[in-house]
Amino acid sequence: MCMAAAAKEKLVLRGRKVVGGLAEGEALVSRMPLMGWVNVNVEGGFTVERNHPLFEIPFKGKVLVFTEPRGSGGFSNYGKTREFGTNPAAFLYRQGNNLTVFAARNMKVPTVTDFDQDPTAVIETGDYVRVDGDRGIVEVFKGKGEGKIITDKKGR
Repeated sequence: MCMAAAAKEKLVLRGRKVVGGLAEGEALVSRMPLMGWVNVNVEGGFTVERNHPLFEIPFKGKVLVFTEPRGSGGFSNYGKTREFGTNPAAFLYRQGNNLTVFAARNMKVPTVTDFDQDPTAVIETGDYVRVDGDRGIVEVFKGKGEGKIITDKKGR
């Protein structure tokens, strides 16, 4: 592939560091806010909120991209996924609050927000993403994910 074609497939987003570190992996994108408390299965690593587009789709090891949290203090439950090894590789979100920061710090995953463009508008599920949390830089390789096809809601 020529360099010009390769350059068109890569997108760079610039944001603000929340939690530093490096991570990469396949993107899992929610254009609908995520809710915590009983709406996240921390042992299984997926949302159990009925009628949510990510219902029972595992986020373990993925770069979880979402708009914002919804609801009260329950979003911090995402931070408990680290105890079970079901946490995402990184968090990228459009708008957060103290609960998204708390969850990200508990998971100890690179986290970036306040982007120069809406990450949920330019990143798609399946894109391959590199996150440099220290610099607030996110590189997106369009359509370069693992190519894993989710055959059922639990990823089997």
